[in-house]
Amino acid sequence: MPEVFGQSIPGLAVVLAAAFLGGVVRGFSGFGTALVFLPLATPQLGPFGALIALTIMDIFGPLPNLRPAWRLVDRRDLFRLLLGCAVALPVGLWVLTRIEPEVFRYAVSFLALLMLTILILGMRYQGQVSRTMVTAIGGAAGFLGGVAGLPGPAVILFYMSRPLPVAVIRATILLFLFGFDFLILGYLGGMDRLTLATVGLGLVLALPNLAGNWLGGWLFNPEHEARYRAAAYVVIALAALSGLPLWG
Repeated sequence: MPEVFGQSIPGLAVVLAAAFLGGVVRGFSGFGTALVFLPLATPQLGPFGALIALTIMDIFGPLPNLRPAWRLVDRRDLFRLLLGCAVALPVGLWVLTRIEPEVFRYAVSFLALLMLTILILGMRYQGQVSRTMVTAIGGAAGFLGGVAGLPGPAVILFYMSRPLPVAVIRATILLFLFGFDFLILGYLGGMDRLTLATVGLGLVLALPNLAGNWLGGWLFNPEHEARYRAAAYVVIALAALSGLPLWG
């Protein structure tokens, strides 16, 4: 069977569909690209291949929604989150170089399902929020982003526990993940992990991901928050379960 970017046609179709679905979920919820894309794409691309493709495409995907998000976000909190992330991210990437690809797949799926369970149960942090805590949350996100490609769960769970408008929460998560993409791309380049095939595939995947982000952003309406979250939860659960190595 002919291959494109080192992938079979059916395998490439799965990766393209994952990029589009991840974009739709992120467009209307502010998160979800990695949670949807990685469980589906890692069996096809491997851990680092999936991470690089995700990072490249994810830089372009959120572009239609950046300007409105920038007007809403608390920029000081965003800086603290990215600072903590920049410190802890290389530690997570180092750990990733020491584990087997199958372990990575299990970690991605179980982390996605764990976050989903916590969100559905409505578990929330009720204490005071300090500047140091915001930086520490960014650090936790950076470590998880490096070791499992999932920087979102720590930030998502933290911000969904705060008494903020849903549009502000969505903007903060969206911009943090956008900043994370540049950080991890820089670190992966420093590790000599970038290849022409994975970068090229990431650029191709940016097209369906951008279309998904646009569609999700167009669908977003704060008045129907519950519907959007429910839809995002279903997509994330299906992707996480399908990505388990149990299925081959």
